[in-house]
Amino acid sequence: MGGAAQVAAWLNRRELRRVRDQKADAALVMSVLRGRPEAWRQDLAVRLVKRLRPPAGGTWWRLRGGPGWELAAALVIDTGVEPPPESDAFVAGWAWQVTARHRDNDGRPLLDDDPLLDRLLPHLFHAQGVATALAVDEQDSRLRQRETSRHQALGVPARDPRPSLSITAELAALAAAGRLPRKTLVDGCASRFLAGGGAAEIAPFVTLWRHLETTVAEIPVLDFVRLLPSGASPFVELALEELRRAEAAGALDDELFAEAIGALVFRPEKKHVTAAVQWLATGSPSRGGGAAAALAHVFDAGVPALRDRAVRLAVKLAPHADDDARNAIREAAGGLPDELRERLADAFGTVPAATQPEPAAVPDLTAPRPPMLAPPLASAAELAAELGALRWPEAPGQYERILAALVELAHRDREELVALLEPRWRGTWGHPDNPFPHAYASNDRTTYVLLSRCVLALVLPDYSRRLTTALAERADPVDHLDVLPQRLVVRRLREIIHLFERGVTIPLLLATPTAATGHLDPETLIDRMERLGDAEPLEADFQQALLRLPRQVEESLLVRAEKLPTRAGRRLAGWLRDGGLPDPQVRCEMGDPHGINPAHTSGVRASTEAPDGVPDWLRELCSVRPANGYAAYPGDVMWWPTIMPSHRELVAAYMIQVLRWLATGSDSRVDAVVALAHGDGPVGRASAVTLAACLAHPRPVQRATAVDAFTILAVRGQLPAADLGWAVAQLVRAGTVSLKRITAALADLIAAGAHAQVWQVLTTAVPLLLPVGGEKARGGLGEFLSVAVQAAVLARTRAEIPGLAQLAARKGSSLVLQEARHLQRAITS
Repeated sequence: MGGAAQVAAWLNRRELRRVRDQKADAALVMSVLRGRPEAWRQDLAVRLVKRLRPPAGGTWWRLRGGPGWELAAALVIDTGVEPPPESDAFVAGWAWQVTARHRDNDGRPLLDDDPLLDRLLPHLFHAQGVATALAVDEQDSRLRQRETSRHQALGVPARDPRPSLSITAELAALAAAGRLPRKTLVDGCASRFLAGGGAAEIAPFVTLWRHLETTVAEIPVLDFVRLLPSGASPFVELALEELRRAEAAGALDDELFAEAIGALVFRPEKKHVTAAVQWLATGSPSRGGGAAAALAHVFDAGVPALRDRAVRLAVKLAPHADDDARNAIREAAGGLPDELRERLADAFGTVPAATQPEPAAVPDLTAPRPPMLAPPLASAAELAAELGALRWPEAPGQYERILAALVELAHRDREELVALLEPRWRGTWGHPDNPFPHAYASNDRTTYVLLSRCVLALVLPDYSRRLTTALAERADPVDHLDVLPQRLVVRRLREIIHLFERGVTIPLLLATPTAATGHLDPETLIDRMERLGDAEPLEADFQQALLRLPRQVEESLLVRAEKLPTRAGRRLAGWLRDGGLPDPQVRCEMGDPHGINPAHTSGVRASTEAPDGVPDWLRELCSVRPANGYAAYPGDVMWWPTIMPSHRELVAAYMIQVLRWLATGSDSRVDAVVALAHGDGPVGRASAVTLAACLAHPRPVQRATAVDAFTILAVRGQLPAADLGWAVAQLVRAGTVSLKRITAALADLIAAGAHAQVWQVLTTAVPLLLPVGGEKARGGLGEFLSVAVQAAVLARTRAEIPGLAQLAARKGSSLVLQEARHLQRAITS
């Protein structure tokens, strides 16, 4: 290959970009290229640099180095060529390479001898991807510092006396030593701030600026003021510090000071608005008069303490404010409480009260419609298509349709169904003579695989029998399905597998639901058992069918059930005669949130006792014991409301065992709580705990789903409001859920028209969350009380909340005290 372009194209072939040891590969290629002319190698270096791609993937992959970077760097170093201006990927690759070396070297200085430092320094401030590498290095540096401090506290001597530095700290140290031009670093940071960007892109250069310890003369005062409205939050914090230093040195004139204050009060972050008010308060009144107009915006800041301080400051600055500022303050003051408005009127003249808007109409509370049951699968082709459409997370209704169709179609025409399904299942499970690669635990436990094995048992029964034998030989002696409801699902799937493996078919399954909630119409069940004739049904399928019957059954159906000729028929008649499964008593109490497994426990313990006189399989199912929150497959919770659709509180007791996963998972497990709400049977403290935890889900979409569950219960008049208030308070106090997120969900419910139900919840929750004695108010309590005020006003209720009057009587202007007073007035006036 003669031309540099041809060589560059060949070196960038995909198979050559997968080399594991980039550095050794680069050394080998360089040994060949050194015989080429200098100009040719410079041309190749530039071409390779331009062809580089930005480092991608997770941190570990980026630290390994991007494909081709080592060779490009070796050529740049060898030839001394200047990297082209558009070489962002090359600069970012260098930053990741230095970060990797820092990590390997415990942060010891290494940049002084870096052959690329001087050439890449001007590009460092604008190349895309550099900030991420610097941020990772800063994080590593903080971890090393904490480790060093811990060793010092324990008296462990340091392995290396040299200081551990981050890249930004080392750059600043080299500038202080004269090794790097200080002006390049200062100007580079300033230009990066001017270029804008998010907090993650700006933060490393803010850190570098702090390490440089700039003089007042080096601060670009005008640029910093002009960037305050749009700059990322880390920069704004830095700019405020630097501008205050400039002010102290007389380098910030009155006009720029007023502009800076005006920019800060319009920031969305309350901390910057607060900083602006504090800065304005520390200056002289004559200087602050020019910025007094900015206080008008603070009156609507939504923080009572900040609003009150802004009013006091406005009164102080009134003699120095110009006409425009006075007019702005009078106009903004109209919406303030009477006391504050009067104080401003004394200093600025008459302030008319703003016209109060008409209260918004409260919508009628509506709930999502109950789900509809999909029609049965009527043909082998429909069944095959449905099997191909299976997706995660599991939908129990879809599985039930597939199981019902699989059993019925196999009984009707097994050969046709096998001919259609066999090619795909043979390819899915590999060669039918070798089942052992698939003989691992999850293939005998997860519902998705067990459903696939049902199909496998039908189309390849010999192979399926060998797989079942292999699974039995490798079975774990301990059953990992610790949450009992799922065992019934698994047993039901396994018995269908064993049925097909024996070459037997039956006309139909008994337990296929007739409603999307999982309920089974009793008349339909009797029809199905009559179709079975003298044949006994599958045991787990029959048990599931009993659990899906509604709580109330017509007496005429008992007469039909008593005529069934089988033992199962007599059991069904007895079940109907006795009124089905009695409701177990569910106990729910607070335990230790830092118990057996702090990562999984929620601080709530649920337990039940099985009713007297029930058979063993029901006794086991109804005996909930406190667990450490472990389940082999937490996604199984989607099945439980459909297993016992008429016993919601019992299902909720099991949900508490996996509450952490239910209330924090990134998938749609919260849908299980909606399914629970659509069901039947008592709801109490256990149901309330599951609902409260999901209302505080980290993901807004999942919180909205939990709001749907709340509205379903509320519209049906079944909301356990007092229990839900207890659950909210206890979970917040245990640190299991965030009060801020619960507050957001309750606000959404009020906006949806559930103000009366939310108020019922809050009458229990608020007293349990108020600070007692000298206790400090918990974070987010002010916003929580604000939502309580909204609910109380809309509900137009009078009430007494223990401890509220005492809190409202305390002196102070914090948000908690302000909202406590508002709530006390709302429920007593």
